[in-house]
Amino acid sequence: MTDFQAEKEALRRLHAELDAADPAAVPDVLAAHTAPDYMWRGYHPFGELHGAAAVAARFWQPLKQSLTRLQRRDDIFFAGANEMDGGASIWVVSMGHLMGLFDAPWLNIPPTGKMTFLRYCSFDRVEGGRIAETAMFFDIPHLMMQAGLAPFPPQTAAHMVQPGPLTHDGLLHAPQPAADGAATLAAINAMIGDLGQWQLGLPLEEELARTWADDMIWWGPAGIGASYTIERYARQHSAPFRAGFADRSKTTHIARLAEGHYGGFFGWPNFTARPTGGFMGMPGTNKAGEFRVIDIYRRDGDKLAENWVFIDLLHFWAQQGVDILARTTELARG
Repeated sequence: MTDFQAEKEALRRLHAELDAADPAAVPDVLAAHTAPDYMWRGYHPFGELHGAAAVAARFWQPLKQSLTRLQRRDDIFFAGANEMDGGASIWVVSMGHLMGLFDAPWLNIPPTGKMTFLRYCSFDRVEGGRIAETAMFFDIPHLMMQAGLAPFPPQTAAHMVQPGPLTHDGLLHAPQPAADGAATLAAINAMIGDLGQWQLGLPLEEELARTWADDMIWWGPAGIGASYTIERYARQHSAPFRAGFADRSKTTHIARLAEGHYGGFFGWPNFTARPTGGFMGMPGTNKAGEFRVIDIYRRDGDKLAENWVFIDLLHFWAQQGVDILARTTELARG
């Protein structure tokens, strides 16, 4: 039974060198730590990139040139065997913020010259001491809001620079008891089972209480926001979401894993659903769209207590014919 320490150290070495590297050195750093056929999946407008050179040129170098003095501020770090392939692959998960001084435009978003936080989460598959595959989602709309832009209509919940776990114990650099990870994965799977039905014959709050702690926090993305307690989560996100969509597909994931009291998953996409109107204050299109999602959870006892959620909303709305990024930055230019 692996303790995942070798895989964790491989990712920590990459992070240390990448964070310290000047933009010009990033291609060499990535090449030294990734597999020759490295694949990277990123938030819209990046999508799938192949090879260290492409990832450096398209994402890391422009980001480092824009957010100068870039600093990684992780809140959660864990690893585990992937349930979706029977434990054949090992993934390492890191989540937090990339913070820097927003000194030059990025994706045509105007700079502020001030501290700016890019909320992110990354799933990295480690094989033979190198990173073979990455899924990295980040909250570009939140960065846009920090720059004074308004990419979406008013949110149903609150959004802010989001903190890490209430318990301040999310950096699992040391090995964890296997039983704790198994319990966390079981709690996540129970929640997925309920979510996939949406028809348990229970009031929504009673349904959620089967797998969520009463004082749960759902740390949602910009455009939706965060909710505290089952009652407010039901009112501010879960009920509006269910009311605004039809024909939700089954949930599919590429990786799902847990270690200690933390776990999560990502899909490409996780599910599809058809917007009938009202979600995020937008009209319905009746056109099915993909939801690419990363979810990270903290378990407390046998219930889920906190959930950090990354939804590629730019990708979803682009499928509906609305380029949120281009529209918002064009308006900012005047």
